[in-house]
Amino acid sequence: MLAAIFVASIEELTGEDYTEAQQQAWMEAAESEEFGKRLAADLTLIATLEGSPVGFASLQGADYIRMLYVHPAVGGQGIATMLVDALEKLAGGRGAKSLSVDASDNAQGFFAKRGYVAMQRNSITVNDEWLANTTMKKTLGAPQ
Repeated sequence: MLAAIFVASIEELTGEDYTEAQQQAWMEAAESEEFGKRLAADLTLIATLEGSPVGFASLQGADYIRMLYVHPAVGGQGIATMLVDALEKLAGGRGAKSLSVDASDNAQGFFAKRGYVAMQRNSITVNDEWLANTTMKKTLGAPQ
């Protein structure tokens, strides 16, 4: 179920920022054993609507958002905001002074509005395709 949200989110929301080959490589990550292992190893929150999963977010350690994906059919309803709010509270409860994320190009605006600041640009390889993202960081407890 979470893999389907992951794939739909990439397929429908990232076309302006990534090529079809990049999207395909990124989506194929959901088919790997590593995808489930990461979700199990992290603190993963699942948002539901009428009993069905519609989004998820995962916190790696105390201070890193590894994944944030919301199904495009429910975009704009505050689900991503709710998930990140919860991760920020959990991170603070775990003693984190800041929270960081490697935000995809299409997610940077969302995180910037929430007080995250771009720290560095990254190029990563996913299934033999180069994808760009930006490490962003927010000081917890700071006014937004």
